[in-house]
Amino acid sequence: MHTAFKTLPASWLPRGLLAAGLLAASAGASALNSFTFDPSAAGLAGTSFTADNLLISDYATVTRTSTTTFTETGFLAITGAQLGNTTLTIPGLNSSYGLYIAFTGSGTTDGNNPLTQVSVGSFTSLTYTLYGYNGTASFGFSGTTPTTTAAAPVVLATGSLLSGGVVSFPGGGAFSPSATASVSVGNVSPAFTLPAGFYSRADTSFTNTSSQVQPFANGFMVQQGGGSINFAAPVPEPMTSTLLLGGLGVIGFLARRRGTSR
Repeated sequence: MHTAFKTLPASWLPRGLLAAGLLAASAGASALNSFTFDPSAAGLAGTSFTADNLLISDYATVTRTSTTTFTETGFLAITGAQLGNTTLTIPGLNSSYGLYIAFTGSGTTDGNNPLTQVSVGSFTSLTYTLYGYNGTASFGFSGTTPTTTAAAPVVLATGSLLSGGVVSFPGGGAFSPSATASVSVGNVSPAFTLPAGFYSRADTSFTNTSSQVQPFANGFMVQQGGGSINFAAPVPEPMTSTLLLGGLGVIGFLARRRGTSR
């Protein structure tokens, strides 16, 4: 099927996507942490909403840098949100204003051929910026470079890698890459009105089907893959920090991906 990819050496594990970014998933979480976002507080043309999960469509390029290393860069367009596992109707989102994440990362793999073997790896670096913008925008590629038409973006948050892993499963001469990552959350805009102090960590999970993977000579693109982002670990107050040092820690969790976007 992907004849261009078959020219790569068997030792190359292309892994798809982030990231970034990004932010997590696991089947066992029973509840996610909610937050309130007020676009108008960041100069965006939208109304306030409360959610606990952001739905993502990702546009990313994974490039081989050696037989066991890769880099990845791209955009994660926020297509919707959920609260209590129910998809919300958010007035203005992706019509009057939009949200997206720009990210870049790198990682290592086990060197297996993803066309014939299960391949696993991990991120070694990842940085991201969450942006808001007014109007509408498109996401895609110029050649193999991810692109967006979002104009005059406003920074809403930034962060970097805490931990993350990648895996790819073969099937029918193709492969399906997935990733999870936890990242720090900093420089948070006042547009995130609740909770006070917001959260210190974001978790993300992405699952991309083989139909969303487009190989090229030294890697592949993920075109409109599906994922989600949610938040954990509120920034501790001074007293809470003391309790944490005493052993009363905050237990983080990975939240399962609750939807895909098209």
